[in-house]
Amino acid sequence: MTSALITLHNISKSFRHANIATLALQDISLSIYAGEFVAITGPSGCGKSTLLNILGLMDTADQGDYMLADINTSKLSTNQRTAIRNQHLGFVFQSFNLIDAMTVFDNVALPLRHRGVKRAELTRRVNACLSEVDMSHRASFYPNQLSGGQQQRIAIARALACSPQLLLVDEPTGNLDSKNGDAVMQLLQQLNQQGTTIVMVTHDFRYSRLATRQIQLLDGNIVAEQQQNKDVA
Repeated sequence: MTSALITLHNISKSFRHANIATLALQDISLSIYAGEFVAITGPSGCGKSTLLNILGLMDTADQGDYMLADINTSKLSTNQRTAIRNQHLGFVFQSFNLIDAMTVFDNVALPLRHRGVKRAELTRRVNACLSEVDMSHRASFYPNQLSGGQQQRIAIARALACSPQLLLVDEPTGNLDSKNGDAVMQLLQQLNQQGTTIVMVTHDFRYSRLATRQIQLLDGNIVAEQQQNKDVA
């Protein structure tokens, strides 16, 4: 680890429903370094997804500062946040979020097309990402022709297509059986060992212990933090 890729300082976030405010995060201060694999854990409602959404610029904090590399994200416009997401971040969701009407190839190509990448370079990068997740042989298939584990691999390939500085992963095994969940986690470990920085939300202790660092949330606060052996199996 060399430099802080993410620095959060006193991040707080609340949600209001029917004039009742619920505090989701309270004074979160945290640094995440290039090359880390960080697991964010805790019970339902503890603020895990809220924190991940703020890290991914999908939501904004009520107060505090968020530095992504050398970018202060706190006062960015919506368009600036969208551009930074496209340039610097990759997302993997529990529900895969693949487009059923598109082939595997086109699903992975989608963020590259949004960037205006030319056809030859787009094809090269999509094929490289599919190869990285061992799904090249499914390029012409559609999502509904794939198993859940295969769909999650495609979702990971899509997230990697733009070579993000940071991969954000939300409950990647939540819709998978244990065999496919184990395979997806092995893939994430391999990506991290190759240099990809990963922040993963998970409720599953079997998988959180595979990260290099585990951060536990409770009621919107960090209550425990533990460095872990990268080679734990």
